[in-house]
Amino acid sequence: MILTLIAVALYLLSTAMLVRALAHGDENPRSWTLPALLALAGHAGFHLAAWKAAAGLDLHFFAALSLVGLGMAALTTAFGTSGRMAALGVVVFPLAAASLAGYAAYGHMHAEGLDWRLQLHAWCALLAYATLAIAALLALMLWAQERALRRREFHGWLRALPPLTELESLLFRTIAVGFVLLTATLLTGVLFVEDLFEQHLVQKTVLSVLSWLLFGGLLAGRWRYGWRGATAVRWTLSAMLLLVLAFFGSKFLLEVHPTA
Repeated sequence: MILTLIAVALYLLSTAMLVRALAHGDENPRSWTLPALLALAGHAGFHLAAWKAAAGLDLHFFAALSLVGLGMAALTTAFGTSGRMAALGVVVFPLAAASLAGYAAYGHMHAEGLDWRLQLHAWCALLAYATLAIAALLALMLWAQERALRRREFHGWLRALPPLTELESLLFRTIAVGFVLLTATLLTGVLFVEDLFEQHLVQKTVLSVLSWLLFGGLLAGRWRYGWRGATAVRWTLSAMLLLVLAFFGSKFLLEVHPTA
């Protein structure tokens, strides 16, 4: 529990340092990096300790949510230290802290006894969800930036974001990486998951495939027709909504609220 509290406090400290730096016009702050890295180490350490205690991989609802939060925080830290996307941390770090706190409060579950093939499928899924969740946040930032510029509302927070074309390019690069990971998730699911109906995975699979089609259609539209702006935002958010319902919606109904 102490490790959890320290990691949560460090996430919130990083957020506060980012907010302060951005409010003072620092377009590429660095002071938040050390507490963010320490928070990531504490977050990952908590999961490692949980897996050791459970003698295996714990992937129930809150554990999976915390792992996605960890992945998002790690990607945000990587983006933020290499460019002008530190502003992502203002949203992502509190989400990571909340996901870790939720997991700690709910407690560990017994290991699911997954072999290496199903573990590969699970890791591909978690990485895909984390990457595409970052893409959804980038899409929201793109929408907010376009809306502000269109209305000639030059808010101070605009300085914390990269130019519109650079943000849009980062969005599509992130979607492309997430699409590859989601493809790997679906392929490993088809190859390694048995008894689809008995494992209550039909709804999850259908929604995941629909999300995959939307992300793929968006990338194809970008390449063939130059889609951008509001079109990219709508497709990204729609595809991400389907993905959230596929994974966390299904896990919530099966594990947290099985009588729903």
